[in-house]
Amino acid sequence: MKKHSGKSIPWPKGKLGKILINLLITAVLGFLYFYITLPAINPQSTEFYGFVFLLCLVYMICALVTSGFQDTHVVMDGKEKLKHYFHFIKQQCLPVGLLMLALIVVGVVGQIVSLPIFRAQDYRELLTVKNGEFTQDISQISFDEIPTLDRTSAEYLGDRQMGTLSDMVSQFEYGGDSTQINYQGRPVRVAPIAYADLFKWLTNRGEGLPAYVLVDMVTQEAQVVRLNEGMKYSFSEPLNRNIMRHLRFQYPTFMFSTPRFEIDENGQPWWIAPRVVKTIGLFGGTDIQGAVLCNAITGECQYYDEVPSWVDNLYTPALIMEQYNYYGTLVNGFLNSIFGQKDVTVTTEGYNYIAINDDVYVYTGVTSANSDQSNLGFLLSNQRTKETTFYVAPGATENAAKASAEGVVQDLGYTATFPLLINVAGQPTYFIPLQDNTLLVKSYAMVNVAQYQLVATGNTVSQCEQEYIRMLTDKGLTEEEELPQTSAQGVVAEIRSAVLDGNTYYYVRLEGEQVFYSLSARDNQSAVILNVGDQVTIEHQVLEDATSILQGYSLTIDVAAASPKN
Repeated sequence: MKKHSGKSIPWPKGKLGKILINLLITAVLGFLYFYITLPAINPQSTEFYGFVFLLCLVYMICALVTSGFQDTHVVMDGKEKLKHYFHFIKQQCLPVGLLMLALIVVGVVGQIVSLPIFRAQDYRELLTVKNGEFTQDISQISFDEIPTLDRTSAEYLGDRQMGTLSDMVSQFEYGGDSTQINYQGRPVRVAPIAYADLFKWLTNRGEGLPAYVLVDMVTQEAQVVRLNEGMKYSFSEPLNRNIMRHLRFQYPTFMFSTPRFEIDENGQPWWIAPRVVKTIGLFGGTDIQGAVLCNAITGECQYYDEVPSWVDNLYTPALIMEQYNYYGTLVNGFLNSIFGQKDVTVTTEGYNYIAINDDVYVYTGVTSANSDQSNLGFLLSNQRTKETTFYVAPGATENAAKASAEGVVQDLGYTATFPLLINVAGQPTYFIPLQDNTLLVKSYAMVNVAQYQLVATGNTVSQCEQEYIRMLTDKGLTEEEELPQTSAQGVVAEIRSAVLDGNTYYYVRLEGEQVFYSLSARDNQSAVILNVGDQVTIEHQVLEDATSILQGYSLTIDVAAASPKN
């Protein structure tokens, strides 16, 4: 007669065998956890402590099962069982328990010694900020360099363009999470495409992702750029070719910021993974030290302490703003940042990007700790080098400027995107694209930073700037002779008119030319009596690049040379 109706688990009898089986189970579960969560094996990473703590906990549970619960066949009274379990805890669990306790102590002490209250000066020195002169450092940019889209609009256009490609839309989708870069001298946003679902990944993973999406931030043109060889490494890969898993297996001790998708000047796709370091105490003073560049096609990785110049995204806007907030709030010590707040400054809520000398700069406003509607100035920080400059420019916050622009077009129901700071005729100016409810840009606004009630709008960037400069001139903020202009003479070949924002504009083309000169009837009353065949002189704006419409400042009709009228 059998004593047991079922089979028991054949646990090893010896102590060494039990330890080995405990270690094996712990290693298997630990690998699965590591494969899924990808913690850095680095004592400055908080995830590392959680990972080791979990390993210790798994080992203790395994030891309890293999050594404690399997001795039920031994006949012992209550005292003997209690003595046996205490002996078990001492022999196998005590060292692991001490390690767990040490992890907790190190983690808590590490957090404490890293707090700004003890290291205020070190936190303030994370970011070096110099003062700059706006009109000298920020040159006026031409129309074909001003981004007219925000991130949301650009990604909407990219997604819509992806949907027009019948051979791709059934297998792939727009990846989203685009990155703004300077590509061949143009501000653009790029994003990889992604597998539509797990089944589509199974059928296409051999060739990889065949394209990426590029959106021109100026012309608002979106295109899907096809690759000769597909991208094998991306976030849409679920297994070893997932970009985070690929980086972790190659650099197990590195802490990474979220990799960003970029293309080099030849259009080759890359993943840029900034290396995160802690510079204050054990866990404080987050900063960036170089980056790993991973070829999205081949998976080849290379760490650079100084990244190549074509890389545009190393320091994230969130990190730059965090470091400036330490710089601005800890100016007179930690206690002053909470009580009194003398000379304390912080960044405003949002940010945008500006292209300067083939680099991408993040822009954000700076305000006092107690201010809600006015800025003291603004920051420009190079996202590759972290070179940061503060410009004094008292005026409206970005949100106040958005509200002012929306107020002008409230009858149309347009919403303002986050402003872009530009230099117009030497004046710090918020440039704000205005969207309809389908996220398409329908109009543009320019709001003076110092006098945010000064708002100009236009259906084109050129029209908007023309009206804005006229307002600046009327207010005495700039002189007409300061504005670049020249003259054109000839015979009127064509006249067209349009009413824009309640004002009549005449568009005049001269014989032998393709360009039209825009003349406001309010400022040039003689345009109302202009006829085809009249000999005229038109003072107009100067642009480096060709365009179909130029702003005309003044009109003179040569009556003596005018052609006879029928």
